[in-house]
Amino acid sequence: MVALSVRMPPQDNEQARWFAAEVQPHESALRSYLQTRFPQLRDFDDVVQEAYRRVLREQSAGRLRHVRAFLFTAARNVALDLFRRRKFAPLAPVPPDDQMDVVEERPDAAESLSQQQELEILAEAVRSLPDRCRQVILLRYVKNYSYQEIATALGISTETVKTHMAKGVERCTEYFARRGILRERLQFAGRSGP
Repeated sequence: MVALSVRMPPQDNEQARWFAAEVQPHESALRSYLQTRFPQLRDFDDVVQEAYRRVLREQSAGRLRHVRAFLFTAARNVALDLFRRRKFAPLAPVPPDDQMDVVEERPDAAESLSQQQELEILAEAVRSLPDRCRQVILLRYVKNYSYQEIATALGISTETVKTHMAKGVERCTEYFARRGILRERLQFAGRSGP
């Protein structure tokens, strides 16, 4: 089956560029997902169009952080709404939530997925740090050690602990920035000092 590309007319050139770069590359995967999960759905174009509208609304409001996760969640919710409005269930059963690629249908589902993805990226960022720097960061934020306790545990000075903390936070911040996660979202960035 050949899928026709559904285009949402963005409001300005900047939004059009963003839409083309961040949203449209997911269209074929989204259509495959919809065809697999909702084989009885008659008009995938309507679902895709409405999902695009929701993505653009969230992006315009500044609430969108993970485009793909939100897009797939929105499309799933639109499809389920269509079935509810038609007052019939799809002939093929919808798989349980634990077998789906997106999270449950709560209004904050996209936010929960976004936070989970940020935590995974944070773990990757910490794993990428040099050994001593990683040890300092983990002792501070996982074990909640003070700078003095870290210095004692690792046999280094508190000034060295501060240096490793600064380097670790800076590298993690850069790691997040390269992945498009806003600096102010970093929960640990404000927690420095003894």
